[in-house]
Amino acid sequence: MEVDLHVPRFDWAGGPETMGSGIADLARRAEALDIRALSFMDHYFQMDNMAPAQDPMLEGYTTLAFVAALTRRLRLRLLVTGVTYRYPGALAKIVTTLDVLSGGRGELGIGAAWYEREHKGLGIAFPPVAVRFEQLEETLQICLQMWSDNDGRFDGKHFQLAETLCYPAPVSQPRPRILIGGVGERKTLRLVAQYADACNFFGSPADVAHKLGVLRQHCDAVGRNISTIDVTTLVKAEDDWTSADVLRAAQDYGAVGVNAITVMPLGNDPAGKLEAMFGPIMDTIRAIEPAPI
Repeated sequence: MEVDLHVPRFDWAGGPETMGSGIADLARRAEALDIRALSFMDHYFQMDNMAPAQDPMLEGYTTLAFVAALTRRLRLRLLVTGVTYRYPGALAKIVTTLDVLSGGRGELGIGAAWYEREHKGLGIAFPPVAVRFEQLEETLQICLQMWSDNDGRFDGKHFQLAETLCYPAPVSQPRPRILIGGVGERKTLRLVAQYADACNFFGSPADVAHKLGVLRQHCDAVGRNISTIDVTTLVKAEDDWTSADVLRAAQDYGAVGVNAITVMPLGNDPAGKLEAMFGPIMDTIRAIEPAPI
């Protein structure tokens, strides 16, 4: 089993003058622990179901590029890019640039977007959810075309591109990995089955097992082996958790087929908490063999 790190807040890193050094320290210490991937959110306001919207929030791809220059092994993605925030051709170019400059560590994490407040606040169009899912599928198709040998047109319902040029090409082969976030059973998991290399779930192990059953049905419908999808799940490390709690959670999720846990160590010292919880058990977690799905 792999371990990924997700950072949903930046208040622990101090003010603007010290935030860069705090993030740099966390990234380096995560890499030293052999964490596989580091992700940030794709928000412009903090989520008001987590903290006040005025809490510090950094633009995601700029922050990933900063981390790319400081690390050598960490894979880099947003969890997840909101499809409404960037035109698809520009998004493909942004992810490609991250992948090239990081030596092949860039990934595309993407979803249908949901935070209406920041859309309205910053003047970003927020179409109905059905339209956002149509845009999400076209965006996936555009990225895949831009990461192929096809430089031609793309004519979709929502997006029209005269040329899908993308040079230099990504370093990742055959292209940057695609992770689709979300647990919607009718639309999101169908898109995972059809387009994604990875998915990200949340909820109890029983919840995840149910979602995997639905995903398996979608994979069967498109003729895909579900075992080719990297199954990740969010695990919030509570303040009173010890290494034993983390290991138990990893084992429980592995038992239903999860390949990687994505941990969110909160508090004022996330790097210290990460080291304290995972340092003693990292090898044990890495040795967990997820159940076949």
